[in-house]
Amino acid sequence: MSLLGLSAKIASKVYARKIKSWERGAAKLQWKVFDGLIKKGRNTVFGNDHSFSSIRSYDDFKKHVPVRGYESFRAYIGRVRLGEPDILWPGRPLYFAMTSGTTSGGKHIPITRDSIPNHINSTRIALLNYIYRTGRTGFLNGKYIFLSGSPRLDNENGIPAGRLSGIVNHHVPGYLKKNQLPSWDVNCIEDWVEKLDAIVDQTVNENMSLISGIPPWVEMYFKQLLERSGKKRIIDLYPELGLYVYGGVNFDPYKRKFSNLIGAEIDSLETFPASEGFIAFQDRFPGEGLLLIPDSGIFYEFIEVERINDDEPERIPLEEVRTGVNYAIILNTNAGMWGYSIGDTVRFTSTNPYRVTVTGRVSHYISAFGEHIIAEEADSAIVEACSRTGAGITEFTVAPLVDNPEGKPCHEWFIEFSNIPSSMEQFSKELDMLMRQKNSYYDYLVKGRIISPLIVRKLPPDSFKRYMSSIGKLGGQNKVPRLRNDRDMAEILLSYIDSSR
Repeated sequence: MSLLGLSAKIASKVYARKIKSWERGAAKLQWKVFDGLIKKGRNTVFGNDHSFSSIRSYDDFKKHVPVRGYESFRAYIGRVRLGEPDILWPGRPLYFAMTSGTTSGGKHIPITRDSIPNHINSTRIALLNYIYRTGRTGFLNGKYIFLSGSPRLDNENGIPAGRLSGIVNHHVPGYLKKNQLPSWDVNCIEDWVEKLDAIVDQTVNENMSLISGIPPWVEMYFKQLLERSGKKRIIDLYPELGLYVYGGVNFDPYKRKFSNLIGAEIDSLETFPASEGFIAFQDRFPGEGLLLIPDSGIFYEFIEVERINDDEPERIPLEEVRTGVNYAIILNTNAGMWGYSIGDTVRFTSTNPYRVTVTGRVSHYISAFGEHIIAEEADSAIVEACSRTGAGITEFTVAPLVDNPEGKPCHEWFIEFSNIPSSMEQFSKELDMLMRQKNSYYDYLVKGRIISPLIVRKLPPDSFKRYMSSIGKLGGQNKVPRLRNDRDMAEILLSYIDSSR
């Protein structure tokens, strides 16, 4: 075992005790975080505007601080961007994490001196916990790659601003930097196609042992590596590849394809990072759900997804959540985001300890006919349909077809297949049956002939790559929206089908 591996094993035992404290006392730790946040936020502009000085309880907090999205923060963040101190949090941020929001345009999320440890330390704890649970340190012996955004930062009145993955790149420990790829210059390339080509150049002859990134972009990386090297399997190119780290996307639809590309079973580690904070990570191997981090400067609140659009939706703290319920997650952070709905939805698989699965996005759902379909249901249905029919997919999305020229309204599934099923009709029937099993509202609508069974549209190769490029979101941490309640994306994909005929 290398010196780095031995040191990591020793450190993993130290952090194991910390994680055990999370398992035993998460709710108590949350109230400690709550008190600390209110105390530090009292003398900010936001704190004065929302009567923090009179907050004595959680009920007081809910009375004075409403749940809000980014639009309601724009005025405050605008003042922070101008360089004003003490607006949302004491002082000025260290960084702005910039995101290309789908509903609010570009976003500038503050990262402060108090909140930066959450983003940096949580990844380290997740990896050390993996070592503690599995005893495996082999992934430390080779080179590591994180397919991320550019680390080049802009300047917002003295505050560096860029993508979170690029900001984190500035905080990689020195003992890991020597094994990190790609190089700084390559990582700064903005064009994804050009960047990927340069990454392959730098890594094709290296000993890669850890790979991290969003599944569709890692898949593109793997395919290009195989094409360049002439190898048939990634494991032949990288025999010491031992760990794949990912987050933000349900990996299930990609598992079969990754297994075929790699040519061997390797470990994976799921994480739940966001620009607003690192929320949870996989703590058991194997195991269902991600362990929520309770003491890292974030106080969590939860609202049942079906109530999220109520005038005054009921919000609850961690200790009141129930398993099996789909919640919108609300954050209060030591970067000054108060009652902030990040748009993600979760379901608790356990409350002792608190573990969640990410079920989708508040804005990524289909309920054009009252069916309330969420990403988790669509993801699991298509995985099972592929398993039953021998199909394989590259990516998919779903939209409602209200004005169906062929009959009643229905759901329209746009699928790019990596392995086309022998019978599209049978695949469609299996997929529809599985969706009816997973969503009783959808079953009722189909059974009652209010809507027709779903329609599958087979997309030409590279359709999703083409679509993401057309909206300027190819590569990096950008994700394909799996569910849309409108037809904007669907109409563009239909044009790809028409032009291929």
